[in-house]
Amino acid sequence: MEQLSGTVERITFHTEDTGYSVLKVKIRHRQEPVTVTGRVPLIHVGEVIAADGQWINVPDYGRQFQAERIETTAPSSRQGIEKYLASGLIDGIGPVYAKKLVAKFGEDLFDVIEQNSARLQEVPGVGKKRRLEIKSSWEKQKSVRDIMVFLHRHGISTAKAVKIFQQYGPTATTVVSENPYQLARDIHGIGFKTADAIAQRTGLAPDSPARLRAGLFHLLLAAGNDGHTALPRAALLSQAVDLLSADPAALEAALEAALHSQELLQESIQDTLLVFPPHLARAEADIARRLRLWASLPSSYPPIDPAKALAWAQRHTHQELAPSQADAVRLALASRVLIITGGPGVGKTTILQTILHILAAKNVRPILAAPTGRAARRLSESSGLEAKTIHRLLEFAPGGVGFKKNPSSPLEGDLFVLDETSMVDVPLMAGFLRALPDHAHLLLVGDVDQLPSVGPGSVLKDLIASGSLPIARLTEVFRQAAQSHIIQAAHAINAGRLPSFPKPSPPHADFHFIERDSPEAIADTILHLAAQRIPQAFDLDPLRDIQILCPMNRGLLGTANLNTLLQNALNPPSDYTKPECERYGLTFRLGDKVIQTRNNYEKDAFNGDIGRISSILPDPLEVVVDFDDGRQAHYQSGDLDELRPAFAITIHKSQGSEFPAIIIPVSTQHFLMLQRNLLYTAVTRARRLAILVGDPKALAIAVRTASASQRWGGLLHRLAPPTP
Repeated sequence: MEQLSGTVERITFHTEDTGYSVLKVKIRHRQEPVTVTGRVPLIHVGEVIAADGQWINVPDYGRQFQAERIETTAPSSRQGIEKYLASGLIDGIGPVYAKKLVAKFGEDLFDVIEQNSARLQEVPGVGKKRRLEIKSSWEKQKSVRDIMVFLHRHGISTAKAVKIFQQYGPTATTVVSENPYQLARDIHGIGFKTADAIAQRTGLAPDSPARLRAGLFHLLLAAGNDGHTALPRAALLSQAVDLLSADPAALEAALEAALHSQELLQESIQDTLLVFPPHLARAEADIARRLRLWASLPSSYPPIDPAKALAWAQRHTHQELAPSQADAVRLALASRVLIITGGPGVGKTTILQTILHILAAKNVRPILAAPTGRAARRLSESSGLEAKTIHRLLEFAPGGVGFKKNPSSPLEGDLFVLDETSMVDVPLMAGFLRALPDHAHLLLVGDVDQLPSVGPGSVLKDLIASGSLPIARLTEVFRQAAQSHIIQAAHAINAGRLPSFPKPSPPHADFHFIERDSPEAIADTILHLAAQRIPQAFDLDPLRDIQILCPMNRGLLGTANLNTLLQNALNPPSDYTKPECERYGLTFRLGDKVIQTRNNYEKDAFNGDIGRISSILPDPLEVVVDFDDGRQAHYQSGDLDELRPAFAITIHKSQGSEFPAIIIPVSTQHFLMLQRNLLYTAVTRARRLAILVGDPKALAIAVRTASASQRWGGLLHRLAPPTP
């Protein structure tokens, strides 16, 4: 190792993600600055660096100093101080005032700002307002620098360090030192392993009870991402041994301590000891209690004669109801809570329109909601009434406040309609039900055969399986819908039958299967279909109207690879150098189709929202996304891990959405994901055209493979009537 010190003359490159920097540094006895490369959390022109590393020769760039460690200090020379302040680092000081201040105070300027800032007003043009601005900005920058350097020393990248500082402010170093595992709970993008590595660096013992309890809690939260609200005790302890490399007896003791303090809860359900995070156990109990109560109460609508109401509605809507549909309407008018479930083409929309029409004549006020923006927009279009996302309806407030609509401030309305209920997880359903007024009527609409929610629980499935609630289960496909090959195929798949593909394919067909025998051929065909064949044949916009749906993210036919191929085909760099940026291993380009990957209430952007990049500003980096429903969100550099390209998305992410045309790769490369409900969900996303591309063997595997995965939890058990 050699040592090098000098003043930063220019910052050629610096990335917030990793802190990697390329610097031009002026050192003693050298007329020209030298190039120094390495990682540093924050860097500004004029600062003094001390670096340990070695000299190397780089082809095309020449001799450089490759630093293993770089530490920075404030400049001490008059020239360095002036450059440092002229960079715009401190509010109220630009090149002009940097020169004036250095001329007045010289090398003592920093001490004056920190200890005797009133003297700054001795400089012409610096009044009280500017002086206070300089002082405040200096203190903030100093605090940020101290925290960033501390976090960097503990192995935290600059991008994550920025998020930590934004979350905790001046207390960041205290949180990291005393409870690093809090980071994994509070900050998106920082997982347990990162927090655990920080804990090890801060000296926390591997067998510390705090570490073991944090590991147990992490495993339960991670299980929630796989759909579970709990884990069997034995499975939890077994996973903890693997994760933490800890003694089983110590883990048993840590679990008992967490149960005793009620950090975790344990219940015996169907002879299995399940361990729950408390918030999920409470959410399940709330759902069961409220729904059992409402199911026991009669309808409180104004008096309605069902026969007369049905006849009147059919005359006014010009929609004749089949007997099964009429039965569903009668049940809705007589029930405090009702579930309407069935596949595509069975008339769920017609039933809902009829119910709303009848009740509007009785001055019953309906409130409509759905889990996603796209689903809410579809519900609004089909009903003719305003529909909101659940989060907007409940008025979510960030910063730990939660939903503003709750038992203390309930929603106003008489009938609450929740569409796409299969997508709703346990915490969201609990929040929704808690916000309903006591006199509410509830109508839950959804297709129980679709994929369950991405979050914890199988709410719709458990509600139906419990037998505790009235259900209108629709199975008859009506004449107009039956003419759609998409709907025919969806019902065949759901019944475990291969859909039929007439050859030659009829010109009016909306469902096709294109055989390809290799992943490479499948990918090439998808590109050709999306970029050329479908837009030309159906006059569809390749970015707005065509959606590729993949079973998974990884592999040649996963979203990651297909997004790269599709981005280059559908939105390539233009001759005038289309604005773009690289973050988190992804390239974001002006005009790109992108998807939000988690709920961000401050941006009013939610998991699954799809939009287009309408602006990229380089310095400081800001990416603007226009979502499909007119909302706009702004992303700084550290926020871009919330976005992913959306030329291709997973089938899970497509839930609640419909697209004019979809393309689905079907390959044995996705063997683990070849499941009936996944394929069924994908096919039912298509409105005008569905094309499957791939291997007939893979299609057959998917159709005959009913998902055998079990979601651990207690909702079904809690919905059962209490034992006398």
